[in-house]
Amino acid sequence: MTDVPNAADWPVDLSGVTESVVTTLGPNDRWNVAALGLFAADDGRVTARTWGRTRTRRNFEERGEGYVQFTRAPVDFVEAACSIREEDAPILDSADAWARVAAEASDAGTTDGTRWIEWTLSPVESNVERRAVPTTNRARCAVVEATVAASRLDTPGYDDAALRERIAYFESVVDSCAGERERSAWERFEELVEWRP
Repeated sequence: MTDVPNAADWPVDLSGVTESVVTTLGPNDRWNVAALGLFAADDGRVTARTWGRTRTRRNFEERGEGYVQFTRAPVDFVEAACSIREEDAPILDSADAWARVAAEASDAGTTDGTRWIEWTLSPVESNVERRAVPTTNRARCAVVEATVAASRLDTPGYDDAALRERIAYFESVVDSCAGERERSAWERFEELVEWRP
């Protein structure tokens, strides 16, 4: 990672857990795209956990940095969470804002047989690509929550039947509340995730 003398601010206000998309440079010089939950502490520190042997974990370990992005595009989020996607450039066209972050391992452990690493993320560069008036689309939120449930299927410590019930509920929300973008995202989710019993 290149040392950057001055830290930047996060381009958005963070609180609780914020779902984001992260790109990290792999050994093939392509940018791996993945979902990443950001945990904002009261002291301003932002952390994220990688679970298992993921490309994000490997790339954080080898490069020490990545690009955290904030996007409203549900298809991009589904592909980040549920597929292996690689790009030539680090910033997605759909990113409303992004931060290049230094990633430093700050804790590690094992939960239900799965090894995790906690990373402290510090922005070193950031930008707002476009400003938008926020709206709450229930179907978009349901798509995001479905990807979280899908990422836990077949993982020790989680009940697959309960996760499948949650995904079925999120499907019903998409059915009743989705616009074109959310329907496209759900169709992509169905292509990528085998969740039905």
